[in-house]
Amino acid sequence: MQRISNAFVVMMQRYLPDAWLFAILLTLVVFIMGLIFTPAGPLDMITYWGDGFFNLLAFSMQMTLVLVTGHVMASTKPVKAVLQALARSAGTAGRAIVITTLVAAVASWINWGFGLIVGALLAREMARQVRDVDYRLVVASAYTGFLVWHAGLSGSAPLLVATSGHFLEDVMGIVPVNETIFAPYNLIMVIALIILLPIVNRAMLPRETDRFIIDPALLQESPPASTAEAAPRTPAQWFENTWLFSGIIVLFGVIYLIRWFGGGKSLTIDIVNFIFIMVGMLLHGTPRNYLNALAEAIKGAGGIVLQFPFYAGIMGMMVTSGLAAVIAGWFVAISTADTLPFWSFISGGIVNIFVPSGGGQWSVQGPIMIEAAQRLGADLGRVVMGVAWGDAWTNMIQPFWLLPALGIAGLNARDVMGYCVVALIVSGIVVGLGLLLL
Repeated sequence: MQRISNAFVVMMQRYLPDAWLFAILLTLVVFIMGLIFTPAGPLDMITYWGDGFFNLLAFSMQMTLVLVTGHVMASTKPVKAVLQALARSAGTAGRAIVITTLVAAVASWINWGFGLIVGALLAREMARQVRDVDYRLVVASAYTGFLVWHAGLSGSAPLLVATSGHFLEDVMGIVPVNETIFAPYNLIMVIALIILLPIVNRAMLPRETDRFIIDPALLQESPPASTAEAAPRTPAQWFENTWLFSGIIVLFGVIYLIRWFGGGKSLTIDIVNFIFIMVGMLLHGTPRNYLNALAEAIKGAGGIVLQFPFYAGIMGMMVTSGLAAVIAGWFVAISTADTLPFWSFISGGIVNIFVPSGGGQWSVQGPIMIEAAQRLGADLGRVVMGVAWGDAWTNMIQPFWLLPALGIAGLNARDVMGYCVVALIVSGIVVGLGLLLL
């Protein structure tokens, strides 16, 4: 396993471009594929690209807040204490890899945004506490836990089709979560990956002489600018350094969350961000402490701000030209009722490389797959989960969702993607066999 993973690491180090250049290359690939496989001409494809370029602005802000507010929350003393306790419990590099993978996978199954940020922060802490852990592998291990997100409690496609009024309700009706997320076949695949991924990641740990060891001092946050004074001399300084105003806002937040969850509403990425902000304000105490931590955390958000518009442009070309529908149609043509969930998984994985958004991908691919499922007599829930698993699967070679983790870790996509390729292969076998045989 070490030799196999090392071969992929070397290959990615040599040939995988920076994540932003990867997005640019994908733009060109989709442009050419659109010209070949759809009626769209060059000017049409450029128009679709430009029209879609800013369609993810709200989502980009959500992801920026996930990164920044999660990082700010983790810089508080109580959260640091929990992460440090987990890291100290590891003791060895092998156990650090296993614990990081397990925590990230379970957290991702609960909520994808929560798992993404917690895994990356725990990986950083492992590198601080466990001196012989391979930093690239422990960050990659945290990201591999993200594989189970779309089969979990925040899965976009299964939650959407279980919601009254969803855009395909007239075609397929309501598919309850006991036929998707909580179906036995899906839970078996989730449990299998949660058990298998830590073992695989541990097996990839390089020999001690070959490990990428990072100086823990490089992972320490810069000390915040000292603007607070022991005895504030002006009203403005008093406002900044009192807990009173932060406490009032946190109280508002608690009341809102009680009403939100009390009304039967579920956890969303906006609510995750809201919780991160409130917890951060509470644990930092004063507005000045929070602002100092924010100034440190925001340094890693540049990749998201720059790259998400390019992926929005790619999605614009894929959807408007009909290219995504063409790709999905290739696999529908060779499917039967028994194999459609599997081919939904494969096609979902391919489409996800170009449209790396769970909800966005389902809006493109869902109508095609559901029509095929009804025509072939396939199980609707299994087809939905086939697309969902495909969406999560190829995130291992698509750096779009890796950006928040990379921002926290201070690494490049090529540093961790080689290990993720191994996770892609292993998870592809597990999920593929599960959809075919279970």
